[in-house]
Amino acid sequence: MIRRKLVWQEMSGREISSAWVPSLAWVRAAAESLFFTLFPSDCRLCGEPQLNISRLPVCPECLAQIHPIRGKVCSICGERVFSAYAASDPSGQRRCPVCRRAARPFARAAAYGSYDAELRGLIHLLKYDGVRPAAGVLGRVLGHTIAAMEPAFEQRTVLVIPVPLYKAKRRQRGFNQAELIARSALKIAGSERLQLAAGVLLRTRETESQIGLTAHQRRENLRGAFAVPRTAAVTGREVLVVDDVYTTGTTASECARVLRRAGATQVWVATVARTMKLASQLGKIEPEESEEPLMAQAVGR
Repeated sequence: MIRRKLVWQEMSGREISSAWVPSLAWVRAAAESLFFTLFPSDCRLCGEPQLNISRLPVCPECLAQIHPIRGKVCSICGERVFSAYAASDPSGQRRCPVCRRAARPFARAAAYGSYDAELRGLIHLLKYDGVRPAAGVLGRVLGHTIAAMEPAFEQRTVLVIPVPLYKAKRRQRGFNQAELIARSALKIAGSERLQLAAGVLLRTRETESQIGLTAHQRRENLRGAFAVPRTAAVTGREVLVVDDVYTTGTTASECARVLRRAGATQVWVATVARTMKLASQLGKIEPEESEEPLMAQAVGR
């Protein structure tokens, strides 16, 4: 009765106690969710009418087009490798030219798919349009990537740290997409070995968009942008850094460096997508049969 009265007061323009604002926000969010479930719109990726009832405005056909990366990739950074670099070195690892020249601050970076087409569109729906149900599908594919990496983890428990947003950006967006995806991935995985530690790594200042910057400018843009206020939280721990997209690796490398300086013994990186060389041509390869069950589950969400 009290909540009904408060809702009536809001509609009538009377003053409402600030203590009830979260409850009213929850009511509005629930109402919007119910509306979009009962009255599905066109697919936000291809524009075709939505024939299924879903909180995610993406058709099953578009979701079915999301596939894992195919072909030989670098064992360290996940970049595509060609010709002479396709063979493994004496240590059993396949390294791209960059990883052959310089050591990375992380042990390995892996991504589920190429950052293009439907996967890129789905990430944009979450990141820029605020379509939060997209985090469920993105979390599922991220979980697939983490599961493939897990046998290489050395410690019994691993800290999962989403790449943070600066506080002003988070307030503006209303959420951190990396954290939403990470929470979804861990919920689906159900592994007690992976522990979410969202507040361990902080972004200490606003940074410019990395789009259009050179490699040197990207590094300078992020220098000093991350910090670990409580180093005891990561000292002696193995860490998995999670993000939505790996582009040049500048963000992942800076986070890894900061975490290792804070005492982390080893840093891994897992992302939903990665920019790939010649991705547009190689992305047309037909998926293997073993890929179907994963996205079939995602379509059913």
